[in-house]
Amino acid sequence: MSLSVNMRSSLLMAAAMAGFTTNDALVKMLGGTVGAGQIMMVRGAIMLAAMLLFVRIARTPMPIRRAMTGAMALRAAGEVIGTVFFLFALFHMPIANVSAVLQALPLAVTLGAALVLKEPVGIRRLSAILIGFGGVVLIIRPGMEGFTVYSLAALATVAFAAMRDLATRRLPTGLPTLTFSLLTTVAVTATGAVMMMFSGGWKPLQLGDLGLLCGSALFLIIAYQCVILALRDGDIHVVAPFRYASLVWAIILGIVLFGEWPDALTLIGAGIIVATGLYTLHREMVVAKRAASANISAASPPPARGT
Repeated sequence: MSLSVNMRSSLLMAAAMAGFTTNDALVKMLGGTVGAGQIMMVRGAIMLAAMLLFVRIARTPMPIRRAMTGAMALRAAGEVIGTVFFLFALFHMPIANVSAVLQALPLAVTLGAALVLKEPVGIRRLSAILIGFGGVVLIIRPGMEGFTVYSLAALATVAFAAMRDLATRRLPTGLPTLTFSLLTTVAVTATGAVMMMFSGGWKPLQLGDLGLLCGSALFLIIAYQCVILALRDGDIHVVAPFRYASLVWAIILGIVLFGEWPDALTLIGAGIIVATGLYTLHREMVVAKRAASANISAASPPPARGT
């Protein structure tokens, strides 16, 4: 029996989240032996090699100069700084806790779009965003024993990832997506090399470490492709909620690989974030449908007199 387009796209999105979270778990396993800079450089180099091979085989045009805009610079900066904070948090926090905080990213992007891009956000969505960030507070617990600088690093990851996503909305249109991915990967790889120089230099990699880095890069590439395929074919309101599958994968991998059992406050906070994120998505769909209906009505010619 063939799957519907939305069902196939939803499964692809869930697979993408599994890929991203597996990458996180593999990187976390390296945290005690390989520095963050070396991880960023080696993994980035592997991804760059794969991208350039694909470009050569597919003969994809790479208009690098046209892609190098202010928005691209902001996107790369958000990715680079967000990656540094993310690795800092991931090496010292349970993977489920980090993943739970990152679930607030859609809320942060919606809030940022209202504050920076002046996109309209109604009182309902704004209330959902504030409640969602209340869930984040439950997870990071400021003022409590479980609160550490690593919790702030996870929160900073959300802020810089939101900056990246908002900058992405301002990228030049009509250029291959791979162009922006390539430039971003170059920035992350170069930053990793600089960080490595100032943190003890190159450390010889064991065969197992190199295998983990290759696996990390492979899962990232697969995840990116699954996201593109899912969002290209499926309806956004059906596919987007499956992004939250990453939290389920993070909890499972945390238990199986690291023996990390999330506590009650983390689960409650994560539940609040997911619920408010789904509600925000629902409201965005409602607003979009109303705007589309209004545009159709405005474009329709008035009825002829006497009819």
